[in-house]
Amino acid sequence: MEVLASGNEEYKMPDPDGFREWVRTHKQRELVNKVMSEKEAVERFVSDGDYICWDWMWPHKGPNSLIREIIRQKKKHFWAGVRLDTFSTALLVAAGCIDKIDLGFTTIFGTLEQAVREGKVKIIEWSNTCMVLRYVAGSMGITFLPINFITGTDLFQYSGSKLVKDPFTGRSTCLIPALNPDVSIIHVNQCDIHGNARVFGPNPGTKELAAASKKLILSTEELIPEDEIRKEPVRTNIPYYLVDAIVVAPFGAYPGSMPGHYDADIEGIMAALGAQRDFTMDDYMEKEIYSVESHEEFLEKRVGIKKLLQLKNQETIREGYYKL
Repeated sequence: MEVLASGNEEYKMPDPDGFREWVRTHKQRELVNKVMSEKEAVERFVSDGDYICWDWMWPHKGPNSLIREIIRQKKKHFWAGVRLDTFSTALLVAAGCIDKIDLGFTTIFGTLEQAVREGKVKIIEWSNTCMVLRYVAGSMGITFLPINFITGTDLFQYSGSKLVKDPFTGRSTCLIPALNPDVSIIHVNQCDIHGNARVFGPNPGTKELAAASKKLILSTEELIPEDEIRKEPVRTNIPYYLVDAIVVAPFGAYPGSMPGHYDADIEGIMAALGAQRDFTMDDYMEKEIYSVESHEEFLEKRVGIKKLLQLKNQETIREGYYKL
């Protein structure tokens, strides 16, 4: 296949054979209990230098309790795949966890903008759609997918894409490389002890990310019996054999929302974004992350039962999430 042009940035080299070998060697097929603490899950399955992805954004369905634990354990040198984000990226960068970012979308200002300008973190431009399609390719076991919507744009130049001559039509087409993250973290509504998980509401890219990842950690709002999964298997978005660890984390998306469970804490979100804007991220992390040892202690000492009940009562939408 003739390469006509290439984007100017690096990319994680696709290795579908290596991914298949990893799955054969490391993924369990037995129905075993995978429930563990957030501390154990991060210690066992998140390593320095990993390519890491997380699903959804910090104010909405984000795996925020796991992100806080990753920071608490001072993991570092990540290459992160980021889409639909607002604050998680800035938080991880401020904590010294991330070196490079494949960027779909995040808000770049304050401490994150400063880190980029000072060369502490490198950004490689993609788009939210490109990132999801890279997960799709990774889950399919192929090395690339053809697209056309970034051809001729600046985005092509700042990505790791390639322009090739289509062997079927003779026309030019853009190829984006497949992505198989070393580890991904996803927050779900419900899960059984084996890892059969339900993610209610819109979830573009969630299943594809789960299927493309070498290691997968789920945090869940609630643990449900296996019999409930068997009654309605159609509601299972992520099957157990993709999952390595399960962390039971009610309010795990706090200060963000989790549809069907609780609303977002707007004051908490604004305080975090204010820390990014005002270059006070060290103070924010000391209070919200380093000064507590677990998600449970964080909820007890930094949020409080009154606030949690208030957020739960504010969430009024149930259609599409639970049976009425």
